[in-house]
Amino acid sequence: MYAATTSRRVFPHLCNLRHRISYVAGIETSCDDTGIAIVDSDGRVRANVLESQQEFHTRYGGIIPPRAQDLHRLRIKDAFERCLQEAGLAMEDLTAIAVTTRPGLPLSLLIGLRFARHLARKYNKPLLPVHHMEAHAIQARMEHIADIEYPFLCLLISGGHCQLAVVRGPGRLTLLGETLDDAPGEAFDKIARRLRLYVLPQYRLWNGGRAIEHAAKSAQDPLAYDFPLPLAQQRNCNFSFAGIKNNSFRAIRARELAERTPPDGVISNYADFCAGLLQAVSRHLMHRTQRALEYCLDPKNNSFGDANHPTLVVSGGVANNDAIFANIEHVAKAYNCRCYRPSKKYCSDNGVMIAWHGIEQLLYDSAKNLRYDLDSIDIQGQAGFLNTSVENVTSAAIKCKWVQPLGLVPSVAHTCHSNA
Repeated sequence: MYAATTSRRVFPHLCNLRHRISYVAGIETSCDDTGIAIVDSDGRVRANVLESQQEFHTRYGGIIPPRAQDLHRLRIKDAFERCLQEAGLAMEDLTAIAVTTRPGLPLSLLIGLRFARHLARKYNKPLLPVHHMEAHAIQARMEHIADIEYPFLCLLISGGHCQLAVVRGPGRLTLLGETLDDAPGEAFDKIARRLRLYVLPQYRLWNGGRAIEHAAKSAQDPLAYDFPLPLAQQRNCNFSFAGIKNNSFRAIRARELAERTPPDGVISNYADFCAGLLQAVSRHLMHRTQRALEYCLDPKNNSFGDANHPTLVVSGGVANNDAIFANIEHVAKAYNCRCYRPSKKYCSDNGVMIAWHGIEQLLYDSAKNLRYDLDSIDIQGQAGFLNTSVENVTSAAIKCKWVQPLGLVPSVAHTCHSNA
């Protein structure tokens, strides 16, 4: 009963549309993963195929856009055919094709859009253009449709983005804050590479964030390294990870000199370093998210509208990090706010989130969102959200009594309760 009531309030014609909608295919090629999936209007994943390029790009220390495009082109047709076969469906069974058109690597986005256009023309299917970060933001609703009602607050953390936004529906996001420089996943990758974790066999093919999280679990002294608290004097919801990154480079270099670490070696207490780094990133994310919650819960702003329960969603590739998610959930609980993230297999880039965004577009306004003007649809390397309240958040200058991060020992915990 609760699920039906929530759905009807959010989407007035949900029940009728659910009866008519069958399946939507999702095509994701915004970066270095070729993701194809088919999802039905009840949120059931009928097929999910993901072709990762991580092993190839890891060898070169970063993504090479022309090679990423080549690999997408090489793999996309076979991935789509395998997806149809896995779902036991034919093209005629699809209602529409959802495809990522923004933001992302332009060379990669082009492959997905061109393939989607080819299918749309050949089988007379409409397209549903998808904003990549919006798809991340609403992905968790597919698995928690009865619990996550619009509007909700979303923390988007990935290798290319770090944003706080109020989500009111597909195409209806309001930005509260974003990174001014690096994204957290990007910082993790660069720091892990400088730390040379890749020389350790267990981390050879892992991304930086995953390697750092795993290494941190073996820390003997998680307080061995000091990290700065970014933007401590700025009472807004923006982020910055450049200071943490540069401080990390200096700390690693100092330790290498002290230990005379060889060029192909790793400092002896790398686990302690990773634990301190993870705590620093978590604390920064906590502080900015806490201020966003204070802003949204202020009756003057009414950001949560008439939602029955204030909700925070954490999404994007870095949401896979259990330590970071536990700390963000900890902040949410302090405000009696529920906290969700997608299943780990759906946190990183995938075709499922694109297909589900397509479903939500149809449920919200199928007549407006179904696109047959194929040549008018284009890609955008950079793309923001519909609205922004960044200046309003800054003007509010909200002073917070910080929630203590998990895992801090009592001797240093008091420093995290200061007002700012």
